[in-house]
Amino acid sequence: MRVPVKLLGFVFWLFFFNCGQCRDCLREDIKYENTEPAAKASYSDGETVRLYCMTGFTGMYRLKCEEGTWDTIVERKCAKKKCSHPGDAPNGDFKLTAGSEFVFGATVLYTCKKGFEMTSRINQRTCRAQGWDNTVPVCEAVKCPAIRTNAFVTASGNTEEGSYGDVIHFECVSADKKIDGSSDIHCTETGDWSNSVPTCKEITCTAPVISNGFVVEPEEEYQRDAILKYRCSPGFKAREGIPRCVKYGWTLNPECDEIMCELKSIKFGVQQINPEGKTIFRAGESVEITCTERYRIIGTKQIIRSFKCQENGEWDHQPVCEEIRCVVPRDQHVYDPHSYFWGDMTLGTKKSYYCYDEGQYKRGVATCTRDGWNPKPLCAVSRCEVPRDQHVYSPHSYFSGDMKLGTKKYYYCLDGYQYKEATCTRDGWTPKPLCAGKMCAAPNIPNAEIVGHQRPEYSINSRIQYKCHRGFEPELPVEITCNSQTEWTGIRQCTEATCPLKTTDEDLIIERFPDIKGPIKHGHSLIFSCNREGLILKGEKEITCQSNGEWSSPFPTCEAENTDEVMCVANLTVNMRSDVTDEGHPVPEFSVRPGRTITLTCLGKKVKLQGERKITCQSFGEWSSPFPKCEDKTTDEATS
Repeated sequence: MRVPVKLLGFVFWLFFFNCGQCRDCLREDIKYENTEPAAKASYSDGETVRLYCMTGFTGMYRLKCEEGTWDTIVERKCAKKKCSHPGDAPNGDFKLTAGSEFVFGATVLYTCKKGFEMTSRINQRTCRAQGWDNTVPVCEAVKCPAIRTNAFVTASGNTEEGSYGDVIHFECVSADKKIDGSSDIHCTETGDWSNSVPTCKEITCTAPVISNGFVVEPEEEYQRDAILKYRCSPGFKAREGIPRCVKYGWTLNPECDEIMCELKSIKFGVQQINPEGKTIFRAGESVEITCTERYRIIGTKQIIRSFKCQENGEWDHQPVCEEIRCVVPRDQHVYDPHSYFWGDMTLGTKKSYYCYDEGQYKRGVATCTRDGWNPKPLCAVSRCEVPRDQHVYSPHSYFSGDMKLGTKKYYYCLDGYQYKEATCTRDGWTPKPLCAGKMCAAPNIPNAEIVGHQRPEYSINSRIQYKCHRGFEPELPVEITCNSQTEWTGIRQCTEATCPLKTTDEDLIIERFPDIKGPIKHGHSLIFSCNREGLILKGEKEITCQSNGEWSSPFPTCEAENTDEVMCVANLTVNMRSDVTDEGHPVPEFSVRPGRTITLTCLGKKVKLQGERKITCQSFGEWSSPFPKCEDKTTDEATS
């Protein structure tokens, strides 16, 4: 019995010894994030367990209990589920409230763009386990209330239900009135119109503040077509054109520009300018110009001269250097001078010529210098001729017969009829000149040039012609005369060629120069269009002012596409006139289109107008008021 008992005890000891080596694995020892807890609190050795990720996460773990510790068999870490793009809201934007990925738990917040408002109750979406919750919000354009105008104002645009950005344009029904307020308003992002609905008022203008000038006889308010008179301060001049009160204000801004002289010809023949680099000068300021060696001040023999800017914006003398040239020699006994002196006659040029004296021809060579041709004289004569262009009174009466060398002649001068004595020498008659006659300096006419060669001086009664530059008027050459007071008579200034605005068609719009009411300068163009629907342009859309003061094409007209368009007919009586003319002549019978306003007057002191002076043709072919009449005042006086 003792042996079995011992054996049984050994078996129990061995069992308890082995169990001491086999410990359980506990649930609390599992440390993975975002996983559901294991089903049991502990697991025995060799037992396996599957762990699942929490809702919103993807992944899985499989663990095995090995002698009291967990061994990972499969590991797919738990990561947040991803959502697709949340969707764009038309006219809206969105942004993530946190992070940068569309994953479980992420929230996007939607906002509407400027001028749009959200009509959805919820403005956000969140990424859930099943995807995005809610729906994409809706943004609709902000609406503005309906527009209502009175009978004198028309509105174009979406007047019933304006959306953000919509523009409403207003115009007056009558051409004699203008918008009082803003002619264009727009629907703002807040659902309000940018300005209130305007009304119409009579066309008036107020006197502007003019820098360096002032309004003459200013008025508090100027009526339609009134002219603004203004003057400029000393040293300033008014701009071209006359300001007139029209629908959109003054036709041109009354401004005073400082009087300036511009130094233009500074490239050719100019050696030095003092002050250097300055080309614009105020009235009273001066500039000194020095010409290069082969040039001189135009119309003079000077190579250096000062020029002063005058109050009229012109220089006192033309500040230009011209190349030195010699002219065909006259009264120097040269044989047929035009045959030998032609072509290049600039400084330093040499010309061969012949002298004719006592039946003999003598050859010589002349050189062009600053003082003219050398030698002086070109021909040494053995007898003298009748003097010309020397202010001698009746030269043929005193200079006749023997006129050999040494001969003396007595004569009278035109200037004061002085009695003098002349002697024939090899240089011609002495003294030189025979008469100290008066001479006219070469004329200085801006924007013009002398026909033929210009001389520094001209004798009394000399006649010359000048021609205006291209683009200036008059176009034909002008002849002027040097009178006994050494003044040029007959001068006409060269003015820039202009073309007149000669249209009375009120439906015709000048697009390029909408404010011009006077002549247009040479080279400028006008572009036309018609001011309302139903009219088409007949003629050239663009015309240009030419150098002769004529337009390149006749002014176009606006004519109805439908020849059956409604018109208003006017039949004037003999003693009545209107502002409707044909080439400046009054028209007794005519028709005008709807929208046209005419002005009527009566002729004669004993006649007065009964009715409205201005009437407008309406869309249904009737005048805005009964057609007026011209009645005799004496009839009214007798009745009263």
